[in-house]
Amino acid sequence: MEVTFWGVRGSIPSPGAATVRYGGNTTCIAVRTQAGELLILDAGTGIYPLSRTLAADHPLTAHLLITHSHWDHIHGLPFFEPNFIAGNTLHIYGPADPSSPKGIEHVVDVQLQHNYFPVLASQLHGKIETTTLKPAQRIRIGSAWVTVCPTCHPVTSFAYRIEADGKSVFFTGDHEPHELSVDPDSADAQQRLALARERDLAIVQAMAGVDLLIADSTYTREEYSSKRGWGHGTFDECMRYAQRAQAKMLACTHHEPTRSDDALEAAFAQALARHAHVANQPECILAREGLSLSL
Repeated sequence: MEVTFWGVRGSIPSPGAATVRYGGNTTCIAVRTQAGELLILDAGTGIYPLSRTLAADHPLTAHLLITHSHWDHIHGLPFFEPNFIAGNTLHIYGPADPSSPKGIEHVVDVQLQHNYFPVLASQLHGKIETTTLKPAQRIRIGSAWVTVCPTCHPVTSFAYRIEADGKSVFFTGDHEPHELSVDPDSADAQQRLALARERDLAIVQAMAGVDLLIADSTYTREEYSSKRGWGHGTFDECMRYAQRAQAKMLACTHHEPTRSDDALEAAFAQALARHAHVANQPECILAREGLSLSL
């Protein structure tokens, strides 16, 4: 299994000299199995440079797993070039729209309206098929198994565990640890904390023993107090997840868009130093555009 990062920024694209080392595109990760299946995690702006590499794969069949419908995870979808070429098929999977009875097809229908994009879905030459997923569902995509895990975010959001070729990848998407999200000063804090700990344990169990954990580490621990409820994690909490799950490697991603590459490396180094004493600490890296990992 090969994992390649095509977009690692969160919230909004942030190109420029200050982000050139790690990249300014928003979330998109490609997973290739030994059998050749292409699974894509999210359709941020990173999906466009990915699509430019796929011309030789015609006719292409690709599988897009959308974690949730916030813009930075879907706004590259209309620019996925294989959609414009006859003979190609894009299978899109993801959660239902929480504000309506519609499924994941709602993401495609809304984006490809003339108010927002000059090409309608009906005008695309490639084929798009959609599958709406449910929490804890497990599906087969070619030689890969994909397991759905709900996460903590202000909209319905899924994490995905992909297993193929005897290896495994777990991508949290946007996720705020449940326990952190509870205001300790709230009237029902103890009751909410008990439930939050149960939900965090379920996530740890879902990522248990994974070869590669890709996790939302948007904030530092110092920044988090003013960001509670925004639906994102911290470097320190991602490292704790990796330790508890006994993951073999952690890749921190969804980098805060205003954070320069230098500041990103400094914040990461400080978190690493705080966890240096932990026994069996998994390898921890910062995700960057163009990085490929062979598992």
